[in-house]
Parts: sequence; structure tokens; C-alpha cells
Amino acid sequence: MSRVGHTIKAGLHQIHSIAGLVLALLLALIALTGAIMSFEDEIGDYLNSGIMQVAPRQTPALMPDTLVARLQEMPDIGKVASVTLSSDPAAAVRVRFDRDEQGGRRGSLYVDPYDARVLGAPRGEGFFVTVRQLHRWLLIPGEAKGWGRPITGIAAIGLIVMLITGLVLRWPRRAGSVKMWLKPNLGLSGRGLHRSLHAVIGTWVLPVYLVMTLTGLWYSFDWYKDGVVWLLSRPEVSAAKMQPKMAAKAPRAAGRDEQARQVGFDRAWTTIQREEAGRFSKVLLALPNGPGTVIRIRSWPKDSTLDTTRDELRIDAISGQVISAERYADKTFGEKIIANVLDIHRGAFLGWPGKLAFMIAAALMPLFSVTGILLYLSRRKLRRPAQPPLGRLVPGE
Repeated sequence: MSRVGHTIKAGLHQIHSIAGLVLALLLALIALTGAIMSFEDEIGDYLNSGIMQVAPRQTPALMPDTLVARLQEMPDIGKVASVTLSSDPAAAVRVRFDRDEQGGRRGSLYVDPYDARVLGAPRGEGFFVTVRQLHRWLLIPGEAKGWGRPITGIAAIGLIVMLITGLVLRWPRRAGSVKMWLKPNLGLSGRGLHRSLHAVIGTWVLPVYLVMTLTGLWYSFDWYKDGVVWLLSRPEVSAAKMQPKMAAKAPRAAGRDEQARQVGFDRAWTTIQREEAGRFSKVLLALPNGPGTVIRIRSWPKDSTLDTTRDELRIDAISGQVISAERYADKTFGEKIIANVLDIHRGAFLGWPGKLAFMIAAALMPLFSVTGILLYLSRRKLRRPAQPPLGRLVPGE
């Protein structure tokens, strides 16, 4: 290798080492919390199987406004923010609540759709909420508006830098040899073993880490999200998505301000049943955050295998009019990638084998933190100049 090549390689090694030392513990924390959440849905379904189902009855289920009214007769129940209803007559209704004046939010409840009887709060929900906040925002106050969001984004950019520099640094002389790329030398010990594990297993997980970081940046930086939308969406869709976010409001009419104070779910629920004509498996109806009257709807088709494969609608709670409808089936390939960012981020787009592979890759992150630090310390030790031996003193000196 030429002198210039050695200089470039030394510079890349320095960048790789500094980024690793600065971000080692942070990346390990983010990765481990992501691994914990990999099978959150399956764990939740298992833990709460006893309260997610009811015995079907001949009598019709309660309309959502009636169900909410009965529920809120209970003391200290809080204001309902959304309800999740199902086409399955044996499925319980899941009710989520708005934040209180202190900014806190009580956990959701499963409710019997026929008599509004509370079946129980989902077990494990609080734990996963904390893990998710640690993963996304490091539990820093402000959540998505605080400093935690850009910090995790910077860590993701740092990981991309380490992946690229690491790949260049370990490029073998026999690049076509699969053994050189993928087989660790377990016969080594000490620094040699640490280097082999760090480099070879890093090669195994490099594609997964690239997918994780490139999709994770979507949640950290608005400029990144806008760029992806511009790149993958149709021009009219891109322009609409990059408009400043404002509270959705339907056209104003006489007496509408008074009606807005009485926004409920019934009109939207009736409309969605008519519009979807029994094609949905479940529907989430969310009340407006501000003073508007537009209900946000998420509708999952019966053949949906991913949580992000859903239709998005906006329906006026007063008139029942459909304000907008964004059908998943009508999206282009690029727009479907955008819609499925979360499931791509966690490997769910490949089914449970993909989720398992992404979970294992995330759980391996501490290995690179530990081996990277050990390699750095051993390199420092090797570079330390040896102390010259002290000569023996003779009498008179």
C-alpha cells in the first residue's frame, strides 16, 4: 500500500475509533431497547389474551359515544382520546385517554363492547411505553420536542460513519473469499480474537444496521423526512405532506363552535362502516387534538399483515362527511415504503424471521462496544513506549 493509502487508512481508523468511543454506550442503549420492543405486539397479545376477547352476543354492540359516556361515569377515568373498534364480534374495544393538565397520561383499557364493562388494563403497556421513550428520546423531558430526538439522530449518523469506515478498513486482500468476509477466527485469543469478532460479526449485521439507521433517521430529523418524501412520493403527495402541520378543521358553519365542544365518534363510525363495507379488521378513531371537528381514522384491511398497512381517513364528526381518504392500495411503490417505515425499521416487513434477525442484530450491539473499547485500549498499550531498564548503581554513584 502506498504512503497516501496508509495515511487515508490511518485517518479512517481514527474517525472510526473516535466515533465508536463517543457513541459506544449510547448506541448499545438504543439498540438494546429496540431489541426489547421487537416482539412487543406478540408479547402484549399473549399477556392480555384474557381481556382482549369477549363472548359474542345476539344484541348489537354499543355505539362508541354510548360506550364512552358509560365509561366516563366512572370516577377519575380521564378524557377519552381514541377508541379501537373491530369487525370481530368477539373483540374487546380498546380505549386510550388524553393527557391530563400535568401532561401525564393514564394507561389504556379494554372494554366490553356490549355493556361498557371494563375488562382490565393491558399488562406490560407501561413497561413498553418507558422502553419506547428511552429508545426514541432517552427519557429526556420534552419527548419529540426535546433534545432526545436529535441526539438519537446524531447517534444514528455516527453509526453510519462507523459502518462505512469499518467496511473500508477491513476490506481483505482476497475480497472474493466468502471465508475471509464471514468466518471469525475463534482459534485466536486476546486482541486477535477481539478484532476477528468485531470485524466479522460486524460484516454480518452491517446490512441490518444500515436499514435500521436509515429508517431511524426518519423519526429524528424533519429535513430528512421531507427529503425522503420528496424523493419517493408523487409531486402532489410530496407537496401536501410537507405543508406546515395545522389542526384539521372542517368548514365553519353557524353554531359550529358549540357543536365542536360535543364532538363524538358516532357519525364517523357510521360513515366508516358504510365506506369500508366490512373490508376492515379494526378501526382506530381519534378525536381532534385542538378545537376542530375532524376525526382521524386508521383502518386496517382484513388481509393486512403489517401494522403500517392501513388506510388513513379524515371524517367530520358533525356531518359525517369524508374530508380526505388516503388508501394504501392507491399508493405508489415509493409511497408504500414511506408508509411502512416503522415495519422496515424493525424488520417486520420480512415477517417474524425478519423481526427475529433484526432483534438479534440489535442485541449484538454491546459486543461491538466492548470489543471496540478493548481494541482501543490494547492499541494504546502497544503504542506506549517501553521504559528503558534502569542500570545497576555502583558504589560511589
